Amino acid sequence: MPAETPADTPAHDHGRIPSGSAAPSPDPAANAVTAAAGPYAGGDVQHPVLAEVVRSGFVEGRHRGSLVLLAPDGSVELALGEVAVPVFPRSSNKPMQAAAVLRAGVPLADERLAMAAASHSGEGFHRALVAKVLAEYHLTPDDLQCPPDLPLDQSEREVYLAEGGRRERVAMNCSGKHAAMLAACVTAGWPTASYLDPDHPLQRLVGTVIEEAAGEPVTAVGTDGCGAPVMAITLTGLARAFRGFVLAEPGSPERRVADAMRAHPEYVAGTHRTDTWLMRAVPGVLAKVGAEAVQAVALPDGRALAFKVDDGALRTVGPVLARALELAGVHDDVLDRVGHEPLLGGGHEVGAVRAAF
Repeated sequence: MPAETPADTPAHDHGRIPSGSAAPSPDPAANAVTAAAGPYAGGDVQHPVLAEVVRSGFVEGRHRGSLVLLAPDGSVELALGEVAVPVFPRSSNKPMQAAAVLRAGVPLADERLAMAAASHSGEGFHRALVAKVLAEYHLTPDDLQCPPDLPLDQSEREVYLAEGGRRERVAMNCSGKHAAMLAACVTAGWPTASYLDPDHPLQRLVGTVIEEAAGEPVTAVGTDGCGAPVMAITLTGLARAFRGFVLAEPGSPERRVADAMRAHPEYVAGTHRTDTWLMRAVPGVLAKVGAEAVQAVALPDGRALAFKVDDGALRTVGPVLARALELAGVHDDVLDRVGHEPLLGGGHEVGAVRAAF
């Protein structure tokens, strides 16, 4: 199923839509240096082909990338490409950001906590809950600093526009995270106007949580599509973080986030999204996509995986994810749904994007 990626919002985290450590440096110059090191920022490493584009039996394109699969004991079972160099996980970092919100003292739970880790589709129930959380903390949509946007889900967007809707911050796919971050500021007595500053106490806390979960330092800080800081870790560190969340002690911030996401996946993504389908179908799985074709998944027995496709093509995520889960020992009919990415010719299916490993 093709991903909807509006041309005017290329940096947003779209997913798949059918038709105690030192804080990261806020110094842009320092970040530019660290961000430039590594194959995703101009290096010379050529990664293996993770996906092929096959039209009418002819391979017309290839997508390279890196993938890591962790065994139940946390050791690296499979590594394709460079899995120990920094990447921006984009919205795959959201579970860690949500855990930081909990550490700041915000008593979010259930759907509200799932939304704190969401790249939601902008469906009506998403927009309503974001507005509700803001009101509960005496905030308004004007306090959000994510950019105004239309619903991510194509069918929802069409209805929304037909009813006179316009771009608004609440509809933007990261608004749940931003509402939670603002709630953390209100709860902790931190300034709300500067909550996206990398040197803000909340963002420093996010950096600490990410470093602890990944078991490695944040090596670069950038600006995500929603305006929040995005912090670089390795794919191995990302898989390690997801593994740690599902294995964390019950009641800990990390486990509370994982449990809320798994119990309410439609609030993490949306009705027509891969993460929702997967968390609904496979008991105990935790999944979160990120922009630029990043995906992280953890299984309840400690297996975990993370990958990034170099060119950021979101159409590759489903096929690569389905194959990676197969290698991780998952056997469920949902993988056929997740991995089906057809190519059309004249309105008919004439090929597909398929995994190549």
